[in-house]
Amino acid sequence: MPGRLTLRQARRIALAAQGFGRRAPVTVGMRHLQGEVDRVGQFQIDSVNVAVRAHLMPLFSRLGAYDPLLLARASQRPPRRVFEYWGHAASLVDVTLHPALRWRMRAHGARPWPGVQRALTARPGFVDEILAEIEARGPLTAAAVADDRERDRDHWGWNWSDAKHVLEHLFSAGTVAVAGRTASFERLYDLPERVLPAAVLAASDLDDPDAHDVLVSRAAKALGVADLGALADYFYLRRAPVVASIRRLATHGLLEPVEVVGIDGRHWRWHEARTPRALHVQALVSPFDSLIFQRERLERLFATHYRIEIYTPAARRRHGYYVYLLWCGETPAARVDLKADRAVGVLLVQACWLEDGADAPTTAAALAHELRAMAGWLGLGGIVVAPRGDLAAMLARHC
Repeated sequence: MPGRLTLRQARRIALAAQGFGRRAPVTVGMRHLQGEVDRVGQFQIDSVNVAVRAHLMPLFSRLGAYDPLLLARASQRPPRRVFEYWGHAASLVDVTLHPALRWRMRAHGARPWPGVQRALTARPGFVDEILAEIEARGPLTAAAVADDRERDRDHWGWNWSDAKHVLEHLFSAGTVAVAGRTASFERLYDLPERVLPAAVLAASDLDDPDAHDVLVSRAAKALGVADLGALADYFYLRRAPVVASIRRLATHGLLEPVEVVGIDGRHWRWHEARTPRALHVQALVSPFDSLIFQRERLERLFATHYRIEIYTPAARRRHGYYVYLLWCGETPAARVDLKADRAVGVLLVQACWLEDGADAPTTAAALAHELRAMAGWLGLGGIVVAPRGDLAAMLARHC
């Protein structure tokens, strides 16, 4: 018979598994960063920099103010602790998961998209030329790779050269790796042996079932308790192999079937997941945080409907452009649209809204505390609250 969890128990398990509710260290070091890598497995990357880059925020949410150069060191200098690849979209992924992602690399390598096929048809030796150039001069951006062909003008957002098409294909196939990013956020491509630790490269390939078992295990550990959709979505896996993996992991006692009171459907609990008797969480959570990867889980488990609105026309946005959730207790208490106005030196609150059932004075005080901490971390001198949202006036009094 499946075990039973109350909704509050399931929420505490999920938050604890993601590293929330713990006392922040006085000084954040590499040991703390490694602990979060071990815990969540990946930090999603996004190009939007309106407040702070997406991959930088999860460590702040869990550990408090830290030096972003710590993550740069972990991702760009040997021995790398994370590497850039396709996890939950583009992510900085725990480097020990490289063998478990090689099946994805093989699949990408076997399916070059039309832009790649066109480039390689026109230039049969282009891959060898690129690899030779990277070996001699790398790491290189796509713009730095010699390419005298016309750029692709067909796609409104990419405008990619042949070199960029081929390099992205080689990156997805694992033939080249990303050594880091430039100040303008361009990928720097290099040979895998100059990026990845030797022990990782030497690790044996996994067959597809074993690789899925590794990834589903890491997802289950990071989520604490989750349904099929959340387990599959964590590393963007198809559901059919995840179902088979769940069956194998459950047989070995690593996943325990549970029912969550008030939520339909079967859930699974990671066998080592903690169930805290109480958990105090107060943190700003970014749109790309692994706690809220799957919006359906957020809605069902935490009673919060949330959608990112950066692609929604401004006049139709409900809450704002780049909206963070303020977790206060076991559920979100507010949402806040943030922008770092670096020219003026302030953290701009473009809108803030109270969640249903949250206490406004308590929430405003908690949000002001977290905003001051975030502004200080970003080197901004103050907070400016725009008069938009039902929590704005009260928040302004606290800031």
